[in-house]
Amino acid sequence: MDIFEQFFSFIGRKSINMANSFSGFGRFCIFQTKLFPLYFKRPFRLKEIFKQMEVVGIGSIGLITLTGTFTGLVSAVQLYQAFHQFGAQNMMGYPIFISLARELGPVFAGLMVTSRAISAMAAELGTMRVTEQIDAMDTLAVDSKKYLLIPRIYATTLSLPLLVVLFVFLGNLSSYLISVYALGINETAYLNTINMYLKLSDILTGVSKGLFFGFFIGMIGTYVGYNAKGGARGVGVATTTAVVYSAIIVFVMDYFISSLYLILGW
Repeated sequence: MDIFEQFFSFIGRKSINMANSFSGFGRFCIFQTKLFPLYFKRPFRLKEIFKQMEVVGIGSIGLITLTGTFTGLVSAVQLYQAFHQFGAQNMMGYPIFISLARELGPVFAGLMVTSRAISAMAAELGTMRVTEQIDAMDTLAVDSKKYLLIPRIYATTLSLPLLVVLFVFLGNLSSYLISVYALGINETAYLNTINMYLKLSDILTGVSKGLFFGFFIGMIGTYVGYNAKGGARGVGVATTTAVVYSAIIVFVMDYFISSLYLILGW
């Protein structure tokens, strides 16, 4: 009898957890639906948007520089090993460029912004919530959602595509340098493959992904932090939750956007 009780208890707990997850997703959708009109409502608080862009964008440049450079180096080394077996190492330029521009750039940049900026964003808003600063703001007739959330979402949406461009540029520059000056690949052949096959859509695909990733991780980070509860422990839980959900949404959105572009032939 104990075995059956444990089994049904386990099933019950899992069912309740799943129901809570769906309930949480529903609350998130309702919250974002109510938040949507505020994106177009004056005042737009441009000063606050640029301030948050400094935090999200400029504050992440060092991390993007480091990860972009070494991602390009690793891509060149790994692809060289594969292409060299077929004597096609001089054709590496375009495959490296397209992999960085379409996939690695937006995904890695999204994850780096998540780990650095979204975590800080959720922690800051969570601290403001548990210390009742947000409640005080609402009491003074200041729309806390408009003042705290909208500028941060705008900032991540606008900053991430720029960081993707920086990531792709540094990744391709580092892969070019190591390919030509360390691996002995013909410089003209390397560049010609890029010039011959590169299309504008290859670049715009990664930039547009950065736009979508920035918008969604901004929504998640602000929502989780804004609705934090439970004191200091709640702030820690909110920060972890924001990072995990934002990282997941980057991969999920990457698949769906890539599939859509494939269907459209981009």
